[in-house]
Amino acid sequence: MAELSTIARPYTKAAFETALEQKALDKWSEMLALAAQATQDEQVSNLLSNPALRTDQKAGLILDICADASEQVQNFIGVLAENNRLLVLPEISSLFDRLKAEQQKSVDIDVTSAFKMTKEQQTKLAQALGKKLDREVNISSSIDKGLIGGLLIKTEDLVIDGSIRGKLAKLSEALT
Repeated sequence: MAELSTIARPYTKAAFETALEQKALDKWSEMLALAAQATQDEQVSNLLSNPALRTDQKAGLILDICADASEQVQNFIGVLAENNRLLVLPEISSLFDRLKAEQQKSVDIDVTSAFKMTKEQQTKLAQALGKKLDREVNISSSIDKGLIGGLLIKTEDLVIDGSIRGKLAKLSEALT
């Protein structure tokens, strides 16, 4: 969906700069996530796509859902409505969160293991990855018995496959 990210990028940049100026990155992130979630609801999406509704009515619909939005967030939603871009909110929210993580030097990492990791193991892994990536690491873990052993570590642009399944696949590929 390169088109959606192309459309969302300038809006995201404007929202991020405003939030950074106001020192309200977390609040903006929450509001954008809530608005994005609302636009993904089938009924709300149908209403936003309805040409019979005026732009202020469409903006009002989202703002009713985001009741405690600041004046700047309300203005932002209004601009999106005027430009018929409310349905791009999920992409804007996603891009905003990436910029926020970059600004705060944090990264979310998904770790898949063959067996349940202890808190101590997760902490050590987070510290080691934090040093390597020069960021604060937030780990979410899951279990996949198919890995046989080892770990599969994923983030936006990094994949580290230290699983036995991955090593067997590489060995198989090298032999054929």
